[in-house]
Amino acid sequence: MRENPFREDREEIEELVRQYENMKAGRGHSFLEEDAFERIIDFYDDHEQIPKAIEAAETGILQFPFSASLLIKKADLLIVTKKYREAVNLLDAASLLDSGDINLYILKTDAFMAMERHEEAAALLLEALDLFEGEERIELLFELADVYDDYEEFDKLFECLKLILEEDPNSEEALYKICFWTDFTGRNEESIKLHNKIIEEFPYNELAWFNLGAAFQGLKLYEKAIDAYQYAIAIDEKFDYAYRNIGDAYIRLRKYKEAIEMLEKVVELARPEDVIFEAIGFCYERLHNFAQARIHYRKAVHLSPDDSKLYFKIACTYMEELQWERAAKQLETALRLHRNVPDYNLAMGECKMELGEVKDAIQYFSLVVSARPRSASGWELLVKCLFRAGYLDEAEEQVNAAITATGGKPVFEFLKVGVLLALGKTKEALLCLEAAMDKTPKMLKKLVELNPTVLQHQQVVDVVARFRKGNRFH
Repeated sequence: MRENPFREDREEIEELVRQYENMKAGRGHSFLEEDAFERIIDFYDDHEQIPKAIEAAETGILQFPFSASLLIKKADLLIVTKKYREAVNLLDAASLLDSGDINLYILKTDAFMAMERHEEAAALLLEALDLFEGEERIELLFELADVYDDYEEFDKLFECLKLILEEDPNSEEALYKICFWTDFTGRNEESIKLHNKIIEEFPYNELAWFNLGAAFQGLKLYEKAIDAYQYAIAIDEKFDYAYRNIGDAYIRLRKYKEAIEMLEKVVELARPEDVIFEAIGFCYERLHNFAQARIHYRKAVHLSPDDSKLYFKIACTYMEELQWERAAKQLETALRLHRNVPDYNLAMGECKMELGEVKDAIQYFSLVVSARPRSASGWELLVKCLFRAGYLDEAEEQVNAAITATGGKPVFEFLKVGVLLALGKTKEALLCLEAAMDKTPKMLKKLVELNPTVLQHQQVVDVVARFRKGNRFH
């Protein structure tokens, strides 16, 4: 047994290179074996001395003109130097000498792809599939999948991966890839059939169970997805992606406590990620545990300090607790990072309105309605803000603008009633109220929210009572 085989191999190849260099210089060794040339070419290639590698290949071909392997090696080097047509010609010559070398088809495919001759590359590989079996056939199928990926024939790519898994159900590479492409192509039903078949034969294949879960999840069959992921975890209790996907499935089912448990397992097993902490924060927010939600959003911020959305989410938890100043502070950071996000400006406007900083609030709401003129939320808060501040003429102007911009959304008809009443335009207000009640009586609450004392106005009460008697208001 050799004590240091790596050192001996290195010394052997270095000796071959010396012999080759001497031969070139005319100092003895006028002949080298074919495999010696192959090793010398690889030596120069490994040391990124491509011109020397090509020269060695050419010298070798002169001595062994019928060597398919030397022609293939030269073609490989020509592809590296972007001489694709020349490489294809060499490979054609090599195929006449030995059509059974898989590298012929792989390298020719590379050349065709580089020249954007995608269909020829695919046709070549499809033809080659009939010539090979076992691992070599699988290698060609992976090559074909890459070709289909490159020119966006994604359904054909999916078929390649299916063929690979039919031949080798435990191929990790194919299992990982088909999970992604199932989701991308939406071929979830086929994926379920394929993976059920694999599981029947190999029940302890955790990737097959995971892919089965992902396919169920793609069909929004979350309970079935969770069951499949649980099998994957039973086989590999450290399968963090399975815990992650179970967490997502529980969120979709609105089972937030269970989701938190799964996502905390991901934190325990894998490298910390902002999206996981954000998801845990979201679950706590839905459970109205705003303090815990903030803790996890802040953990996410620590990992991704430039993500303005996280500061906005922290602000929303403060707004839920009516802590307007703290919310505004978080929104300042979010707006510093991304100034023109309507949701941030809307929230900041609401904070400023609640803090009594009316002019600032109006400015923020105005930015929102400019950015989203057809959205009701910005207009509604702008009108409410103007109304509360006593800017009634401006409120009337803006509520009319809102009706026009949003295509007459009913909420603004009721807000207009409140504004007109406050302006003393009682007759116009009552006509407007009748029209609004006739269309959408349930929206009366928007008028009451704007001015809770409105139902003390006798004429308003009379209009509302008329609609109740007519059984048109429920």
